[in-house]
Amino acid sequence: MWAYIARRLLLIIPTLVIILLVNFVIVQAAPGGPVEQAIAHLQGIGGGSVGSSGGEMTGSSRASRGLDPQLIKDIEKQYGFDKPAHERLWLMLSSYARLDFGKSFFRGATVTDLILEKMPVTISLGLWATLITYLVSIPLGIRKAVRHGSAFDVWSSTAIIIGYAMPAFLFAMFLIVVFAGGTSLNWFPVRGLVSDNFESLSTLGKIADYFWHLVLPVTSLVIGGFATLTILTKNSFLNEITRQYVVTARAKGMSERRVLYGHVFRNAMLLVVSGIPQAFISVFFAGSLLIEVIFSLDGLGRMSYEAAVSRDYPVVFGSLFIFTLFGLLIKLIGDLCYTLVDPRIDFAARNA
Repeated sequence: MWAYIARRLLLIIPTLVIILLVNFVIVQAAPGGPVEQAIAHLQGIGGGSVGSSGGEMTGSSRASRGLDPQLIKDIEKQYGFDKPAHERLWLMLSSYARLDFGKSFFRGATVTDLILEKMPVTISLGLWATLITYLVSIPLGIRKAVRHGSAFDVWSSTAIIIGYAMPAFLFAMFLIVVFAGGTSLNWFPVRGLVSDNFESLSTLGKIADYFWHLVLPVTSLVIGGFATLTILTKNSFLNEITRQYVVTARAKGMSERRVLYGHVFRNAMLLVVSGIPQAFISVFFAGSLLIEVIFSLDGLGRMSYEAAVSRDYPVVFGSLFIFTLFGLLIKLIGDLCYTLVDPRIDFAARNA
């Protein structure tokens, strides 16, 4: 087991390097880099359409626009584009090896400070959405498998299909209209993670205020993953219930509860456990951007999007590094969860 963990941790290093390298090359080909945007701002032109490639325009073509060549060089030096691309790449990788992600071009803070500042919002959304999804979906999926074909199975499947078909952002807007002042009901806030008077509240008041703000955004994130996980759990249990070992266990007089949770559960949950990393990563990163925008939450998803639009490269690459590292570690944890569900799994033997 420890040898397997060591190999997976070592593989993270080349994976991170390759991902950063690919994205670095793509960024160099993207038009409208920070240097071009700064020059366009000085000339009163929209920065998004200026320049040919992220900082790789020649100084002479910039100077032809009437700016002092020395000013152009100063701007390039300010953003680090006075060095060739391969040297910038090496400096970035060297800094990342020391966990130094540099300083934002436009926000006046280090990337580490920005990530730590936005992290609580994104962790709150991802953690609670994933936890609620699994706490609801697994028991519901087991219930549907046990009562397969019943009226409960039919109407719950209908509700699940509707939830799966509805995008998270559309469901979020529906919740705002119904429960946040769009109608006669104004039960929940739609801005921020806490209230303006949060610091003046008691401890219990702070906890209540925090969860009060999370109700609508977390519910919006849960709706899609909830449907997928419930159906996966149900199908996994139905597949195991028909196996011979279940028939044998019932023939020996075991109770239905012991058959389900003592034998079927361990085998059926392997597929469900394997989906934990993907589910968490999807909710944590991919699904949070629109929800953060709709509910005015200043999290990592929104920060990364704004950094990409403004060509704030240190924030873009720093966020990419953190997201990738976090995702790879979550996938490793997901593999290790297999052994908690079924101790018979031996990674060392599998990789022998």
